[in-house]
Amino acid sequence: MTSYFEEFDDDPGGWMRVANNFDPPTALPIRNGAVRCQGPWWVDYNHAPPGGGYLQLLMAMVTHGPTTEAVREVSGKNRFTAGIYPTNFTNARMTLRTRGELEAAGTKLSLLIQGSVDGITSGWVLSGDTFAVNSEWTETTVTAKPDPALWTSIGSRHDRTDTYGEKPLITVLGNVNVNIHIIMFPVKPRPMGEIGGDPHMLRAGRDYPIWPSSIAQGYVEIDRVQIDFAGANN
Repeated sequence: MTSYFEEFDDDPGGWMRVANNFDPPTALPIRNGAVRCQGPWWVDYNHAPPGGGYLQLLMAMVTHGPTTEAVREVSGKNRFTAGIYPTNFTNARMTLRTRGELEAAGTKLSLLIQGSVDGITSGWVLSGDTFAVNSEWTETTVTAKPDPALWTSIGSRHDRTDTYGEKPLITVLGNVNVNIHIIMFPVKPRPMGEIGGDPHMLRAGRDYPIWPSSIAQGYVEIDRVQIDFAGANN
C-alpha cells in the first residue's frame, strides 16, 4: 500500500488557501506543527445551483503537474507531486487529525476531489463521510468509495460551464489530476436584504451581502494528513 503523509513540521508542504476567484492563493499559517485554517472563509459560488451548491474552501493542494511560482511561494514544496503519489483515489482512505471551534451553520468538514476530463473540471464532495472537528485533537478517517450515493457532484453555476461540469464519479476518482480541497459543505448563504435578482444567478458575497450566521465561522487546525491508496495509479 502506498501512503502519503503530511505533518506540517516545517511548512505547508504544498497546501494553500484559495482566497477567491480574483486574488492569488495565500499561505496557511503553521503553529506548533499544525496548519491553521482561520475563518472567515470565502463562499465559493462557482457551483451555485443549478450546480451542486456553495462551498467554503479551507485549504487545497494541487495533485498533478508543475505549480506556478506564486503557488510555490505560499505553499512551499508540494510533497505530493514531488513524491509522485497516485492520483487514483478509488477506495483511498484519508485521515485528518483536527481540532477547532466552529459555528458550522449546518455544514461539515469534507473532502472535495477535482479532476479534468475532456477539458472540463469535475468536482465531487464526499458528503456522506465527513471529518469531525472538536475542541480536542480528534482523528477521523474517510474512505473514497466509488458509490455515487456517498458523493455530491458540484457541477457548475449557470455561467461557468466552459470550465466546470459533471463527469462520472468513477472516472474522476480514478484520476484526481487537478486538486483536492478540505471544505465546509453544504453552505447555504442567506441574502441580507433585498438583492434585486435571483441569488444563484448573482454572486453570493460579491454581488450582494450575506448573513454571517448563514455560513460556517470559526477555525480548524490540522496537524496530520494521511492518504492510504488502495490501488495503482492510472
